[in-house]
Amino acid sequence: MYRIDISLRTIPPTRTRPGRAGSRRGQACGGLAPVPSPAVSFRPDAIGAAARPTGVVDYRLARNSVVKEFKRGRLTRLDVCDAQPELLRNAEHCGRPAPEPCPICEAAMVLVTYVFGSRLPANGRCITKMAEMTRFERAAEERAAYVVEVCGECSWNHLVRCFPVGGHGRRRSS
Repeated sequence: MYRIDISLRTIPPTRTRPGRAGSRRGQACGGLAPVPSPAVSFRPDAIGAAARPTGVVDYRLARNSVVKEFKRGRLTRLDVCDAQPELLRNAEHCGRPAPEPCPICEAAMVLVTYVFGSRLPANGRCITKMAEMTRFERAAEERAAYVVEVCGECSWNHLVRCFPVGGHGRRRSS
């Protein structure tokens, strides 16, 4: 059912040390076991600043791909127009007008912003006013904001972009 790892027999180790007695790994390499390299680490703290969001991520290419697949007939309207009821309610009451019409039904769309992070609800906080967003931006905790475009007519929704909010005390100045 399970295959034996033969990588130690086929890939020569770059750095070796004498194997331990009775060690299967040491026997596979002729008595030598690979030594872990201190330069390469897979722990989360080894990544450092790269683990934290550092800029805006735009999802326009993914959006255009979905719209093209819909227009080619590979996706149905049920596949692409699937907004959850809570998202539709937030779009109706908290959304701000989007610059483009809906790519599916050409109706007006709105943008809804959610913020996720520590000491916020698990389903995020829907931003209702720009003053609220300013408050999150001035906070010491770093959080992530997500902007979603929503059509109230056909239930089209797609992530537009995400970006870091707050956490200025921990960010490096450029």
